Amino acid sequence: MIGRLVQSADFQRLLAAPSRSRSAHFAVHHVAAGPAATAWQIAHSPSTDLSTDPGPLSASPVDNLPAAAPPAPTGHWLGSVIPKRHARRAVTRNLLRRQIRAVMTARLHELPAGLWLVRLRQPFDRQRFVSAASPALRREARCELQQLFERAAARRPA
Repeated sequence: MIGRLVQSADFQRLLAAPSRSRSAHFAVHHVAAGPAATAWQIAHSPSTDLSTDPGPLSASPVDNLPAAAPPAPTGHWLGSVIPKRHARRAVTRNLLRRQIRAVMTARLHELPAGLWLVRLRQPFDRQRFVSAASPALRREARCELQQLFERAAARRPA
């Protein structure tokens, strides 16, 4: 199962990371972390700030506790950036998003967990792909995305 990235903080974090793989039209970014908490999750998280119970007393100061390592991500989250300047028609943008999700789903077992972002870097040639959602454009995008994710899965993180 692939989660969907919606927080701008996650997109900023991914775009700040170097690309893991590039092709003629796409770039893929990866961060081995989980998504940022949403405002709703923060507002509805259990809190002890309003409690009147003094709580248990500890024999050792809290500052001397060893720092815990952040937990490793256990899932995959996907975001896509398809700018209008590279894909004018919504039909084309939606086609590309569907192809990105389908290819990532097919290669999910090969990819490390964490946040993934696929970004359209260059537009597809409008002379070659006249129709906004032609089968030829679908095949070309899918083939390029398969190669892109294949290289991203083979590359070890730095």
